Amino acid sequence: MLNIDWNIEFKTNGSRYRLALLAECSITKSVNNLSDTAVITLPESIMNEPLNLENKIRRGSEVLIELGYDGNLYPEFKGYVRDIVNVDSSIKIMCEDALFLFRKSIGDKQFKQAKITSVAQYLLSEIDPSFGLECDYGIKYDKFTIHKATGLDVLKKLQQETKASIYFDTEKKILHIHPPYKKVGKKVYYSMQKNIESSSLEFKNRYDTKFEIEVEGTDSKGNTYKFSEGVTGGNKIHLNLGTIDPSSMREIAKNELQKYSAPGYEGSFTTWLIPRVEPTDSIRIKDEDYPEKTAWYYCVSVTTTISSSGGVREVKPGIRLSSNG
Repeated sequence: MLNIDWNIEFKTNGSRYRLALLAECSITKSVNNLSDTAVITLPESIMNEPLNLENKIRRGSEVLIELGYDGNLYPEFKGYVRDIVNVDSSIKIMCEDALFLFRKSIGDKQFKQAKITSVAQYLLSEIDPSFGLECDYGIKYDKFTIHKATGLDVLKKLQQETKASIYFDTEKKILHIHPPYKKVGKKVYYSMQKNIESSSLEFKNRYDTKFEIEVEGTDSKGNTYKFSEGVTGGNKIHLNLGTIDPSSMREIAKNELQKYSAPGYEGSFTTWLIPRVEPTDSIRIKDEDYPEKTAWYYCVSVTTTISSSGGVREVKPGIRLSSNG
């Protein structure tokens, strides 16, 4: 039997502090969120003595969370302390990945006929030029304006209007911007009979459900453009995309149509810390009772939790990538 193990360290002004006790730690990662987050829960007191974290942990302290079994630890989260709060006789340390650094104001700027890459590069130059960029999404703006905004505001706008998957690799200091459901992760194997503890998965073929994606935007002169993808008369989903170039609007519409109409699972399943899995991974789900259902799926989100009860991961798959088991 494997024994849960962990290591949580903080770095404040060059000084390191390692936690010696823990009530619970939960890490959430999702392609739908701009940042990975972690919540570290500690008892408010030990032996009736208040737990004193003053001068050890504060807003902006660096944090490293490593999890595993029997001393075999793997870094699950790296980021910064965003807040420390007292809730229900416990202390909760709220942490955020590199997005924490992008919560500051940047200089005003207007782009014309610029790709999303150009906007992202300017953002990095304003926040921290040592960050790298990996972007393979060719969306183009007719006009993009930054005015009295933070780095977070800009990333939110890019994600909202382009529907891109935007996230950080905090360890390598890289901002990732990819098309929705872009496979950039590894392959992970799951079996309903072997390493899935519980499941609420419900497969949706969506053969009989039709969608029409309508996108609307304007150019720099104020002209309005509208495009549609899918089946006319189907469930209509309307998106206002701002001043995105018309050719890019079509690409966004096609991506959204895939999101809504492709077959896939709704729900999630619970497994253990092994195997490691992260959003953007390709996960194979096999049910030996129904081998014909074996297929590969895109991993949308993972919530990892450790406590006195052990360690679990709640995994949410998305669209089916391939029926080849």
